[in-house]
Amino acid sequence: MAKTPLNSSVGNNIRRLRENNSWNQQSIAEKLNISIPAYSKIETGVTDVNLSRLAQIAHLFDTNLGSLFTDGEPRNVPIVSTEYTRLEKDLLDAEKEIVSLQRKVIQLYDEIHKSG
Repeated sequence: MAKTPLNSSVGNNIRRLRENNSWNQQSIAEKLNISIPAYSKIETGVTDVNLSRLAQIAHLFDTNLGSLFTDGEPRNVPIVSTEYTRLEKDLLDAEKEIVSLQRKVIQLYDEIHKSG
C-alpha cells in the first residue's frame, strides 16, 4: 500500500502524541493488542487505519478523534455534534417563525385600529 498524505499526517500526529507522553512503540502496540511492526506502519502512514482503530488510539492518548487529523501539533479540537447543529437550526427556524408571527400581530392590530 502506498502512503497517502492523510495517512502520513495522521501517523505523524500519533507519533507526536506518543512522544509527548514518553511512550515507546512497544507499549502502544501492546495496549492496542497489535504487533510493533503493525503499529509502526500506522505511525509511518503505510497502513490505512480504520475509524474504530483511530478512536481506540485517540482514547489511549485521552484526546478526541479530530485531533488526530489536524496539521501540526495535535491538540484537542472541540467536536461539533450533529445534534448541536440540528438544535441550532431548529432554534433559527423558531426565531424566524416568531418574527413572522410578530408581523402578523402588528398587521392585525393595525387592521383593528383602522376599522374601529
